[in-house]
Amino acid sequence: MTMKPRTNFNFMRWRLVGLVLSTAINLAAIGSLFYQGLNLSIEFTGGTVVELAYSVPPDLDRIRETLKASEFKGGIVQNFGGPTQVLLRLPPTGNVAGSDAASADFGVRIGKLLPGADVRRVEFVGPQVGDELADDALIASLIAMGGILLYVMMRFTLKFSLGAIVATTHDVMVIVGFFSLTRMEFDLTALAAVLAIMGYSLNDTIVVFDRIRENFRAMRKASPLEVMNLSLNQTLSRTINTSLVTLLTVLALFFFGGEIIRGFSIALIIGIVVGTYSSIYVASAMVLALGATRQDLLAVQKEGAELDNRP
Repeated sequence: MTMKPRTNFNFMRWRLVGLVLSTAINLAAIGSLFYQGLNLSIEFTGGTVVELAYSVPPDLDRIRETLKASEFKGGIVQNFGGPTQVLLRLPPTGNVAGSDAASADFGVRIGKLLPGADVRRVEFVGPQVGDELADDALIASLIAMGGILLYVMMRFTLKFSLGAIVATTHDVMVIVGFFSLTRMEFDLTALAAVLAIMGYSLNDTIVVFDRIRENFRAMRKASPLEVMNLSLNQTLSRTINTSLVTLLTVLALFFFGGEIIRGFSIALIIGIVVGTYSSIYVASAMVLALGATRQDLLAVQKEGAELDNRP
């Protein structure tokens, strides 16, 4: 028996509009990445790490403003080990080296710039470290994509797996494209948010796919379009509730988490909104465009079916 949904929206009626919108956004993101790339943080570009100690807890926002107005043009400022200890991550200035004399000179410059600070440590980070991080991030993303493809293929069919991969790639491109277009600094926390959104978006897509599979098997005379719309309406309340609760938590991080995780929270906010959208107008629409039918799912056994049929 098929559960009757509370809503009756014709989601697939707007699938072509969604396709055009998604294509335009992704083309803009790709164009921006090719034209100006990402504004990478010092974790990727290299730079200088400075550990400071104060007699009283300092004003981190004031330190950030001082650095922005200096030769360093900004940097990452955060507490380190305690409220009176501060860690600076400064972009490369082009006139420092890794010698002890250079470290001492750099510490003197920081001490003059930030009176009251005791410079405890100065370390120079080369760009090769950032290159390794960028390579590791790319490898991690490719491994995640491959795992998604295999998982959905085993649980559903190739057509469903392609829809999930396209939707996940769409979400990643929107987030990365936003950082490229706005020139916001892309750091390790933003990268972590991108990887987290890949899992979040996939989870929402799998919930929708599960309902589509159930309805394909139960509604033998219904068309694929009718099955898609019914399934999306049946999972709509779950999708909205999950997205709203998650979004409220991330908004709290955005408003109260401080500057350090600002990129992380912004990436999550975009990812939650776009991930909900892509589950409907990218993943489901892609499955419909590829011509998925009830016959495609007959070869896929329900979970636990073999155990239920044992004598």
